[in-house]
Amino acid sequence: MCRHKARNSLGHMFVSQMRELVSSLSSDSAVRVVIFRSSVPGVFCAGADLKERALMNNTESDLFVHGLRSLMTQIALFPTPTIAAMDGVALGGGLELALACDLRTASYSAQMGLIETTRGLLPGAGGSQRLPRMVGPTLAKELIFTGRRVGGQTALEMGLVNRAVEQTQTGDAAYREALALAREILPQAPVAVRMAKEAINRGMEVDISSAMAIERMCYARVSLIIPVLSINEPSPFKKY
Repeated sequence: MCRHKARNSLGHMFVSQMRELVSSLSSDSAVRVVIFRSSVPGVFCAGADLKERALMNNTESDLFVHGLRSLMTQIALFPTPTIAAMDGVALGGGLELALACDLRTASYSAQMGLIETTRGLLPGAGGSQRLPRMVGPTLAKELIFTGRRVGGQTALEMGLVNRAVEQTQTGDAAYREALALAREILPQAPVAVRMAKEAINRGMEVDISSAMAIERMCYARVSLIIPVLSINEPSPFKKY
């Protein structure tokens, strides 16, 4: 993300371009992991473009928020693992973007929060649903009701991010940590990783019996692509 003057705020054109890119990547079988990062120093994403939004009427505003929500859903449904590398502020829609990813890394100096209530709004791009599923409803309510911002270390302690690291002089510590995490994923069997993601995501939304059926289905889909090997043949997993 590289909207320097707008601090990567999510405007119409930016959201449209990102949706097109995510759609293109999701159909590319060569893609194994996607990292969302920023090239703007000290900023991951400042949220929705409030300057654009101020010029909208109620109908236009509703359509704009729907577009944001659709983008986050598109990211959440991306077939391979996604990582948000937060080396700076991630506020409102910026944090919602990170929440839509599978994994999150952050620098200790990063600041993140769903601050919509401080603007007379509420999280409208999935944040009110994804945050409770991640940190629990009680803590999510506290964070949303107060509009509080938290740093990387606190975010790690509450389970909001997977890894938090000291910021570097180059300002890309979270991105470097995201790359390290991606490199741990890359050697694993790609189809197995995809099916594991699907099993977890779909299973979280249903009762345990239904979730077991989903796991069985995903396991079967992996098993179908594993060729029968002789004892002397190498493992095929790296090929798929």
